[in-house]
Order: sequence, then C-alpha cells, then structure tokens
Amino acid sequence: MTAVATDGRKARGEKKRRAIVEATLRVIERDGVAGVTHRSVAREAGVPTTAPTYYFATLDDLLIATLLWAAEESCEEMLQTVARGGSAREIAATLAKAVNENRGRTLAEYELYLLAGRRPELRPAARRWLDQAMEIVRPADPVAFRALLAAVDGLLIQCLIADVAPNEDELEPIVSFLICGRDDSTSATREQ
Repeated sequence: MTAVATDGRKARGEKKRRAIVEATLRVIERDGVAGVTHRSVAREAGVPTTAPTYYFATLDDLLIATLLWAAEESCEEMLQTVARGGSAREIAATLAKAVNENRGRTLAEYELYLLAGRRPELRPAARRWLDQAMEIVRPADPVAFRALLAAVDGLLIQCLIADVAPNEDELEPIVSFLICGRDDSTSATREQ
C-alpha cells in the first residue's frame, strides 16, 4: 500500500512540475523571459507561490527545464515528418503552423534558445533539440542535415519578424529548395 501511495504522490508531483514548466513557457509567450519569476509562473500555473521554488530552486533551473521540455515537445512533429521522408509541402505546413497559429510559442522557444547564447548554464539544454533531431531523423549525411536545420532556424526567424507570416504555399518552394539542396549535396558526396 505504501508503494501505491508513493507512486501516486510521485505522479502528482510530476504533473505539478509539468504544469509549472508549461506555465513558464506561457509567461515567456506573453511577457518574454524578463517576465519569468517564481511568482508569475505560480500565478500562471495556478499553484501555490512556493511550488515553483520547491521544484526549481533557481530561475535558471526553471528555464533549463522549460527549454528541455520545449525541445522535446515542439520539434517532434516536424522531425517525424522529415524522418519518414515527408514532402516539402508537409514540412512547409508544419513551419507555417509554427509561425502563424503557434507564433507566440515559437517566439518564446527562440527567446529561450537565444538566451543560451548569453547564459552558459542554458547551453546544454539549448543544444538538446539538435541532439534530438539527429536521434529521430538519423540522417545519412549529418553535415547536410545540420545545414538544413540551420536553414530552417533562419527561415523561422525571418518568418517571425515578417509583418505577415508566410503561409504553407509561400513556404513550400523555399523548403523544396532546401530539401533539393540537401539531396544534391548528399548524392554528390556519395558519388565522390
């Protein structure tokens, strides 16, 4: 009976921890990283003010957990599409969704990602999504794949600063070019 009670407490604790992490990302969406405090996150998560500090002693710990969670959650759809050899249209649809209906979340994730450039303690968490991408896709040419990821990052940033974010139709030719470039360099490398 004790093991069941312990497992129940652990599950509730994990649920509360996740709620705090998700709330942190919502605070960043709304107010930027500068708006993240233990108090603002507790209010957003609907938990007692002390809960965030119980699970995350420092704001850096909270930001690291949020960055890791965002990496696991947000990129999976696109990476699964790429891994199964999805079309340029399918990838463009995923990117269009990221810069249109999920614009706030994408901005928040990039804000966290870029914060790692200034805060070394966040860098391993920021690099986690690159590692995850390599694990999911398992590219034949890792260099070409990293170049594709870098191009997609740049494309997403351009979309986020556009007055009107591009739609799937506008993104498809760009994605097609990136994929063809990747395929051409991969086949050229194999022929040598």
